[in-house]
Amino acid sequence: MKKTLLAAALTVGFFGVAQAETSVTLYGVVDTGIGYNKVEVGNYEAKKVGLINGVQSGSRWGLKGTEDLGDGLQAIFQVESGFDSSTGFSGQGGRLMGRHATIGLQGESWGRLDLGRQTNIASKYFADVASPFGASFGQANVGATFGSSNTVRWDNMVMYQTPNFSGFQFGVGYSFNTNGAQDWDIDGEDDANNKGITTGLRYANGPIGAALTYDQIKRDARSAAAAVPATPGNAGTAAVTAQGSQKVQQWNLGLSYDFEVVKLHAGFGQTKDGWIAGQSFGEGAPSRTQFVEGLEANLYTVGVSAPLGAGKVMASWAMADFDDLNGVDLDKQSIYSLGYTYALSKRTNFYAYGSYADNVYGLDDAKSTAVGVGIRHQF
Repeated sequence: MKKTLLAAALTVGFFGVAQAETSVTLYGVVDTGIGYNKVEVGNYEAKKVGLINGVQSGSRWGLKGTEDLGDGLQAIFQVESGFDSSTGFSGQGGRLMGRHATIGLQGESWGRLDLGRQTNIASKYFADVASPFGASFGQANVGATFGSSNTVRWDNMVMYQTPNFSGFQFGVGYSFNTNGAQDWDIDGEDDANNKGITTGLRYANGPIGAALTYDQIKRDARSAAAAVPATPGNAGTAAVTAQGSQKVQQWNLGLSYDFEVVKLHAGFGQTKDGWIAGQSFGEGAPSRTQFVEGLEANLYTVGVSAPLGAGKVMASWAMADFDDLNGVDLDKQSIYSLGYTYALSKRTNFYAYGSYADNVYGLDDAKSTAVGVGIRHQF
């Protein structure tokens, strides 16, 4: 009888330990509102009023978990599916787990290794340092100017990040093909893979935040032809034939300081021979990586945020100063944004924002205005 009771006790005990060592979490965000967007390019004009989705945070649901393997080592996984809460359709081109899909290992002493579809280092390290809007709020987000930080997701990625050393953390990743299944490397032919490199260093300690990042995508001649960034509605688009390998690259430097009563943000960067990701300002406008030899721009942003009541007010200015492209004069793209969030609880908040962009893609008289209010719930 005593042995039976002892065995039962041990079984319950071991079961409890196993449960404590393994965890799986279901989480998500639903973000929906009402907004207005107007795009003008010369005589072209388009506008839309109605529901907006995923403005402050992309609507999503996901699962993530850890399993203790002993000696401080853990197996980790995360899968995340995006959706449009105004229609119920899947996001990210209809992918089941389009926002994130990784498995890996982590340890306190050596860092973290993730394999699969995930965001690049600039999106993780730079966005929230350089702008109060981070990678959120549509054209107000820092990625509308600093394209490599616009929540850039790459497939087929291997990424390593160090532990935090007194506020410092380093990360590096390599994608065998940034979008879609990896292509075969055939003898005598260039493969069609877009190979990506992402790396960066960040510092966060007390009121100071800093980040330095670098991203590069390279493709060979067998890939599809490139195109100059289009205007909304594809007006005035000029095709460029891909000859040999092409490479677009961008580096970013961001700084922030929190005075408690106000937090200051600033960022500077450069993009060369194209644009990584970017922001779609209207119907028909590109948001994917553009390979354009000779397209270069200096990137700037400054911003401020401050607590106000139960919420936070945010303001920013960002500019892309384009060099002339093949004899074509390009103007400076400027974006002015203002926003406010108000917390109803720890999980639910209201938000409102307005953003105006001038000389979009460096094109004279290309303008975009976006205004919206919404509600976000996190679970």
